Amino acid sequence: MTSYLLQLECSYCHQPHDPCVRQTVCRSCGSALRAVYDLPRLRQDHPTPPWDDRPPGLWRYGELLPLEHPSEAVRLGETESPILALEPIEGRPSLRILMKDDGVLPTGSFKARGMALAVSRARALGLKSLFVPSAGNAGVALSAYGARAGLRVRVYLPESTPASVGRRCQEFGAEVTAVPGTIADAGRAARARESPESFDVSTLREPYRWQGKKTMGLELFDQFRRDRLPDVILYPTGGGTGLVGLWSAFEELRSLGWLAGPLPRLIAVQPEHCAPIVQALKTGAEEVTPWPQPATVAPGLLVPSPFSSRAILGAIRASGGGGITVPDYEILRAQADLRRHQGISVCPEGAATCAAVPRLLAEGRLRPDETVLLYNTGSGLLYGRE
Repeated sequence: MTSYLLQLECSYCHQPHDPCVRQTVCRSCGSALRAVYDLPRLRQDHPTPPWDDRPPGLWRYGELLPLEHPSEAVRLGETESPILALEPIEGRPSLRILMKDDGVLPTGSFKARGMALAVSRARALGLKSLFVPSAGNAGVALSAYGARAGLRVRVYLPESTPASVGRRCQEFGAEVTAVPGTIADAGRAARARESPESFDVSTLREPYRWQGKKTMGLELFDQFRRDRLPDVILYPTGGGTGLVGLWSAFEELRSLGWLAGPLPRLIAVQPEHCAPIVQALKTGAEEVTPWPQPATVAPGLLVPSPFSSRAILGAIRASGGGGITVPDYEILRAQADLRRHQGISVCPEGAATCAAVPRLLAEGRLRPDETVLLYNTGSGLLYGRE
């Protein structure tokens, strides 16, 4: 496998950046950087996807990942996560509801995708010390991959984060600091305390977690046998990297001529009392306004002001999708129902997508003959609710 990476480019002003040196955000405007690949050359070299005979998992997509050589990969047994069929909704037998379950990935969440790439690139670039503000899963994933790579890791958690999260980070050798407030407060505290030598792997503040999340869309392309993707993807939205990653994958596949069918509508699901993305979609804003007094039972969705929100909103709008909010009590009820009636352990963030389905049906935003994919971003076990 040879990467077809050309350069890094600002997602807003398009200024190029060198991928062979340490990069954070755009030097000119401070927006997130995205990886740009030589898609015409890749298509010329490979008229069809070149990874069919490779083992499943995120590393099979090497041509569309930023590693110079497969030996750079920091691995913890990443594999393809399953798609599970859910029971039909009463009165809507033709509505096909599926769930992609990233709770089976290393460290129990989809954060393994992004951190595998971020840590691999950090090590390849010679970085020694990494830090992240986290609501839970990202901190655990960075701690594990950092340990695997032999790098120093520090995790900053909001004080409200379940104690089990901090313990797991420490078990992997990370230093953990609790910070009053939300993940935004944890991020400010981290960036104020860390030295210039430490590298911030916060959501969209470095270029490569985005690339790891892109593998979600590449896997869906493979799992749906490349003929027809889901009509709609409901995605639990906190930091929003997953939405950007999904849309990046679909756009690249279409540019390569490998994906000809319609693309899914992306719908951001957020809790009622922390919904900056949904609010921006309603008002037509280009970026979010920080959410005042945020609160939710889903730690990963407690993100009052996601960084580089223009990229998140752009992906949703380009897909023809939108956003919806759900109350906390419906999130908890959906989480319990999925355990008891479907045998699936989901994090509260993933349960939010299930809670959103009846609301979207009531609003006429899902058609009865559609295929709807719910994205479960992690196992429910980490949060001590099972």
